Amino acid sequence: MPSTPTHVPPPTRQSSLRAIWQGRGVGAWLLWPLSCLYGVLQGWNARRMRQRQQHTGLPVIVVGNVIAGGAGKTPVTQAVVAHLQAAGWRPGILSRGYGRKTDDCREALPDSPANEVGDEPALLARSTGVPVFVAPKRLDAARALRQKYPQVNVLVSDDGLQHLAMARDVELCVFNDEGVGNGFLLPAGPLREPWPRDVTATLYADQPPQPAGEAPAFALQRQLADHASNGRGESRLLNDLAAQPVEAVAAVARPESFFSMLAARGLTLGATQALPDHYDFKSFTRKLDNGSALICTEKDAVKLWHSFPDAWAVPLQLQLPDAFWALLDLRLAAVCPSGPGRS
Repeated sequence: MPSTPTHVPPPTRQSSLRAIWQGRGVGAWLLWPLSCLYGVLQGWNARRMRQRQQHTGLPVIVVGNVIAGGAGKTPVTQAVVAHLQAAGWRPGILSRGYGRKTDDCREALPDSPANEVGDEPALLARSTGVPVFVAPKRLDAARALRQKYPQVNVLVSDDGLQHLAMARDVELCVFNDEGVGNGFLLPAGPLREPWPRDVTATLYADQPPQPAGEAPAFALQRQLADHASNGRGESRLLNDLAAQPVEAVAAVARPESFFSMLAARGLTLGATQALPDHYDFKSFTRKLDNGSALICTEKDAVKLWHSFPDAWAVPLQLQLPDAFWALLDLRLAAVCPSGPGRS
């Protein structure tokens, strides 16, 4: 079998830091004094926000992480929302709207431009069908969402574990397979705050983070769906795309994971492009001009389809054990004994 040509992107500042964060080498120790300063400032800010903490008036579930970069929070948010809907809850989603050009409080609709609401909120609005609001302060987003959609009775915050100004009832901390890296705070390590910390549950890929902390930990399984869709509303089986080499593009925190999952599903990668997370795709050009299929993530599709509506977006499916869902239901029942049927 001929070798598969693959475009290897040049090292970026982000990838260089990630390499440092995986061990306690010279680079990490050189940055360690800055981590100490960061820790002091982070601790002071956390105490200040807790003193001013306010509740939204509804049960709040925060899906976040303690490491910089992507840990897979948005797929967990999608799964949590789907579970809540199946249980009879009427959820709404809050987000800061990272990467958008606006800074106000607004609703993210399924057809909202990503540069106005953020790519992840746009994806969540499209994939979940529930109200999604973005704002620099999530309390503002919660107030606006409740005013427009009074039927909503539970809120899910996509990210926001460190946004302590908003009180929360459930905290889910998500880890990718890199765990806590070298265990240092930013910038010498990947941690946004000291770990372990008190959370409701830890969700992890591959191995539990070490140290694990006292919260119950659950393994999550991620896999690509068996189908893909394009910007023209068409759908096809992923196996149908395996007949010839494809071009894959990803502008996510860990694009290599997406490429590996495509290869594991039997696709031949004729070229790959790993772009910066939240890339706007305005200057995107293809590597191949032989008519091959262009494959992307769902998050990238909300921007890529404006110029390349024929690109095939592959959903990421996530599975969590029944014990996790039982814990989530139990915590919600403790917060809201009357259950999801309350007005």
